[in-house]
Amino acid sequence: MKLDDRGQFLNLSGLVEGGLILIAFLIGWIVNVDPIEHLKFSWAALVWGALAALPMFGLFVLSQRLTFHPLRRIRRFLLEALGPSLAACRWYDLILLAALAGWAEEILFRGLLQPWIERSFESATAGLIGSNVLFGLAHLITPTYALFAGVMGLYLGFVFDATGERNLLAPITTHALYDYLAFVMVVRSYRREYEKQDDADDSQPANRDLPPL
Repeated sequence: MKLDDRGQFLNLSGLVEGGLILIAFLIGWIVNVDPIEHLKFSWAALVWGALAALPMFGLFVLSQRLTFHPLRRIRRFLLEALGPSLAACRWYDLILLAALAGWAEEILFRGLLQPWIERSFESATAGLIGSNVLFGLAHLITPTYALFAGVMGLYLGFVFDATGERNLLAPITTHALYDYLAFVMVVRSYRREYEKQDDADDSQPANRDLPPL
């Protein structure tokens, strides 16, 4: 797949995220867990979910500023692997991608796996930790990124229950808004990097590859 091919990237993303939702419902049917049992519309959950995205995004911004080597590896991966594809997207594509990721991943990990593990071990703590160990492993780009994702998953598990009544809409909103803001930041970073490379290329003599006279 060409990294800067908008159509291919959107189609692949739709297949992957749609596949996660299908997997969630298939496993849920097998183990008798409804992945959207706790999904209901609530203004409180929607507002709480939106506000809860801000600390997550703040942590992401901080991780982009620090010079710690494992974080630099993550930044480089995001720029090289996702930067061209995200930069090729329209603004509304980024909203759609973020929404798809928020719905698909939260239905699978918070809607299915957390309640299933809770029920299996008769422990809310086991459900929270177990589902987010799996969430971290699903994001095993680097060990640091997996750890970062696992911590974010624990936070989303807290958001799931924080309104007093368990509601999947809250972490879906948090996840989707966080992803959108992170996508925008990756696009801007990629474009800055691309412009620097263009400026450096333009500053070189036109005959730089020719042998000296």
